Amino acid sequence: MSSTRPPLRVLVIDDSALNRKNIIAALQATGEVEVVGEAADGQDGLTQAFQLKPDAITLDLEMPRMNGFTFLRLLMGKQPTPVIVVSRHSEKENVFKALEFGALDFVEKPSKWSIEDVQAAQAQLAQKVTLVRGLNRHKGALRAIEPRPRPKSSPPPSRESTRIAPRFIVAIASSAGGPAALLEIFSRLPARAPIAVVVAQHMPERFTATFAQRLAHRSLIQVSEARDGDIVAARHGYICPGNKCMEIELDENGVDARIRLTRPKDTDRYTPNANRLLESVARVAGRRAVGVVLTGMGDDGALGAAAIRSNRGTVVVESRETAVVPGMPTAALPSASHVLPLHEIHGFLAGLI
Repeated sequence: MSSTRPPLRVLVIDDSALNRKNIIAALQATGEVEVVGEAADGQDGLTQAFQLKPDAITLDLEMPRMNGFTFLRLLMGKQPTPVIVVSRHSEKENVFKALEFGALDFVEKPSKWSIEDVQAAQAQLAQKVTLVRGLNRHKGALRAIEPRPRPKSSPPPSRESTRIAPRFIVAIASSAGGPAALLEIFSRLPARAPIAVVVAQHMPERFTATFAQRLAHRSLIQVSEARDGDIVAARHGYICPGNKCMEIELDENGVDARIRLTRPKDTDRYTPNANRLLESVARVAGRRAVGVVLTGMGDDGALGAAAIRSNRGTVVVESRETAVVPGMPTAALPSASHVLPLHEIHGFLAGLI
């Protein structure tokens, strides 16, 4: 254990004894964690959570007696606690549902616990441990969200619908806590907003397509995982694939903006890289560029926000009041045009004319 600060007290909940054993081993290997309890189902886990009051919880979703969703609903209603979902890739739709219920982040559960798998899990869990230490403890920051459902009379827009050039290009940077924040924003944007939205959300590559589909299901604008060469159009949202970096460049016609997807550079500390996205939007859109820096660990987006401001664009930074992990917004504060709580950001974007 670290001698300079107390260990994080973690409760492990998983119905598989083997999974619990390997998760505990991975956590203990960080040197930052004391595992204070383990449970094989949600009901026992909830009882222990209320008794032990851990700093963080790792949670499986499919369990007997009480599943992870019921656990999250009851936990967040009484004792909001950082929860990291440990789930298989095949359960990715459930992962995003859990994030809506208030989970902080997720780690992909290895299909086999080989030495390589354990080492990869240790690295991911160590990162989440660091994330929990930087968590915003402001009341209300860690909560379930209630995205506005799409009206039944409004069918999802078609990707092949008529393209309209955007008045503004909005580039959003987000990391831990970002999926729920993005869902809240996208579900409240009006259908005829004259903006295009490009998003760099730190996320594993096999999850971004499903995340884009979930946003599209709740949004009145088109949302899709970005493809190389896409023309940036109004009333559209583009989610960067998890294994790529996304930039915007001016088309040969000198009018349209196109998406370019590239492999990460050796110098990129984060993937997808928000700095590269925001910097490219600053170059292409100038005064029509809007950068939004949401919750997340680290400082990705700060350099991009500075580039947007230096090109006379607008930068919106999520306030500490609502940012679950305030690292990224704090780093971007020197470039902020506006500092807004999450629930006001969609209104600001909708009001751009």
